[in-house]
Amino acid sequence: MSKEKINLNISGMTCVNCSNGIENFLKRQDGVIDTKVSFASSEGEFTIDSKLYSKDKLVANIEKLGYKVEDDFEKLEQEQIKSFHKLKQLFTTSISLTVVIFALMFSNIFEDELNKKIIFIFATIVQFYCGGRFYKLAYKALSNKNFDMNVLVALGTSAAYFYSVFVLFLPWLFPENLRFIYFDGAAVIISFILLGRYLEERSKQKASDFLKKLMNLAPQEANLIQEDGSIKTVLANSLEIGNKVLIKSGEKIPIDGKIIEGKADIDTSMITGESMPVFKELGEEVLSGTLNTNGVIKIEVLTKSKDTTLSKIIQLLKSAQSKQIPISRFADKVANIFVPSVIAISILTFIVWSLLGDMQTAILASISVLIISCPCALGLATPIAIVSSVSRGAKEGLLIKNPEVLEIIKDIKYAVFDKTGTLTKGEISVETTDIDEKYFNTIASVEKLSEHPISKAIVSYIENKKAFENIEIQDVEIIAGKGIKAKVEGKLVLLGNEKLLNEHDVSIQDKHKKFYEEQLNKSNGAILASIENETIGSFSLVDRLKDDAKELISSIKKRGITPILLTGDNKITASKIASKLDIKEVYSEVIPTQKYDVILKLQEKAKVMFVGDGINDAPSIKQADIGVTLNSGSDISKDAGDIILVNNELLSVEKSIKLSVESIKIIKQNLFWAFAYNTLGIPLAAGVLYPTFGLMLSPMYAGIAMSFSSVAVVLNSLRLKVKKF
Repeated sequence: MSKEKINLNISGMTCVNCSNGIENFLKRQDGVIDTKVSFASSEGEFTIDSKLYSKDKLVANIEKLGYKVEDDFEKLEQEQIKSFHKLKQLFTTSISLTVVIFALMFSNIFEDELNKKIIFIFATIVQFYCGGRFYKLAYKALSNKNFDMNVLVALGTSAAYFYSVFVLFLPWLFPENLRFIYFDGAAVIISFILLGRYLEERSKQKASDFLKKLMNLAPQEANLIQEDGSIKTVLANSLEIGNKVLIKSGEKIPIDGKIIEGKADIDTSMITGESMPVFKELGEEVLSGTLNTNGVIKIEVLTKSKDTTLSKIIQLLKSAQSKQIPISRFADKVANIFVPSVIAISILTFIVWSLLGDMQTAILASISVLIISCPCALGLATPIAIVSSVSRGAKEGLLIKNPEVLEIIKDIKYAVFDKTGTLTKGEISVETTDIDEKYFNTIASVEKLSEHPISKAIVSYIENKKAFENIEIQDVEIIAGKGIKAKVEGKLVLLGNEKLLNEHDVSIQDKHKKFYEEQLNKSNGAILASIENETIGSFSLVDRLKDDAKELISSIKKRGITPILLTGDNKITASKIASKLDIKEVYSEVIPTQKYDVILKLQEKAKVMFVGDGINDAPSIKQADIGVTLNSGSDISKDAGDIILVNNELLSVEKSIKLSVESIKIIKQNLFWAFAYNTLGIPLAAGVLYPTFGLMLSPMYAGIAMSFSSVAVVLNSLRLKVKKF
């Protein structure tokens, strides 16, 4: 056996049944060892025996089923956008015509016969243009021996539609008291099922946006240093291991490499989550996509562009996006039993009444069975509840991008939190200082000349303490990784770390040394200041906890959920934050790939929620069973998340859990009612009680019962919009 793994981009899948159909079909082929097709990511991963089965045959078989295999991500994206706009158009057309049908049904705008024919025209458009996809999908499902919701929709709407057509054009076939039309019922079913599919497709469409943004994070071009020392601009993906590249201040690093000349402050927040730039010097590694905030460096390329840390993050995201939806579609599972049962009951009804010699009753009863079993309530049970949940979530500051997660939030056992920007404010600020205010004018005037986050924090602190006047500054020099020095009224001013002061032979006074070391021991940052070789004190820097962080951790612990801190920050800082929040489990100094691995290990035990806000969190957000991101976070992390906290309030996480509990309760009530209605209605429609009690539902009453069940489901779902919790 010669195993070969093949990954393909597949377009044309319109529901989860499509991916199931591809899997089921290919598993029956000789030479196919394993198949995994994801509707969510439009990707397929196949393992084949290359001696028995080829890639060309694999592609041909997929295309034989009516799908397309796209060469690259860009073409796949174009097909997805095209498909999404088509679905949106179908839904808009369907709901618009359905409203018109209802208006005509309950008005006397035209003469009765003309009115019915106009309704017929509109209903035909809805049935075969807007609802045509359900016939195609039902055919695919049946071809793969799978009975799903598409079969139910096609069967039920067809029964209502064609019964109405016969009543309209061949009325003499029916007694006068049975001449009713049900075009409106069929149109409503198609419109609301299309709404559910539209919401699902929109969620899927959003899911792929973050990959495109992440791919654009690293620069496309690089400054290649040639052998003669000249600089040539080349494509970053053409760089080879051993090439030398120049990176200027303010530029992003195009590829993973090692510094061979120079030093710089590197903003690594998108990779490690560190809130402050990290000083990098000779011999240290820098990563693709990170930003050189200050300094000029030359690096030696260590990897090819496809093997960089950023590329690995992209691959992790693709893998996470391809994961199977953790919930099973309950209605589809039941449909696999329910649909053939309904068909069998309808046929049996026709046969029994025919044998009894009542052909008219046989026809009407068998049609009544199909009409009353029309899956309006079953089809609406979940989508209408989801629409109401999403609407209520928006009202509560929750943007629910992937409604599927509402079904599993209530089951989470681990809530994993990033630190910087999630539990903390993600902004450097001065907590305290031992510097006399008489020096503030001098310090603020110097720091105002730097764009470094620490400089901005110090200036902001001084501005809040007192108004200051700018003093003329000379000979300003910003020293990467150390600080800033300048001349003020002829005096040398130093603001930076201990290394900067040591280089200028400045000894730290004991009282200032004590304060400085106390701050470092508390895991705060600290910036020393000196004037004319004498220390004047230091600023203590912190990233403060958010106001509602402690309350959230306390509330989720009461629910039996274990909070976990997962951060790229150092161990001391992480432990300090965890201690303040009473979080017992802490993972520190981890990069995105390690964060991803932690999530995977936790998922082996139970359901996991991850809450983060940075690019570095994106793989973990996507891999977790529920990914939550803050509105203040990066676009990429927001695109990867299932839920966005629009108001950036952490307590909205608790609201999402409450909303999940209520939503599932409503959905279960809806499904119970839908199945109970069918359980009671089908025997009545079939005439089981007719011989004993004289009870049998005509198509008219079957249609009324069908409509009533739908109204009950909709009204029950709308309770979510007003329910207090």
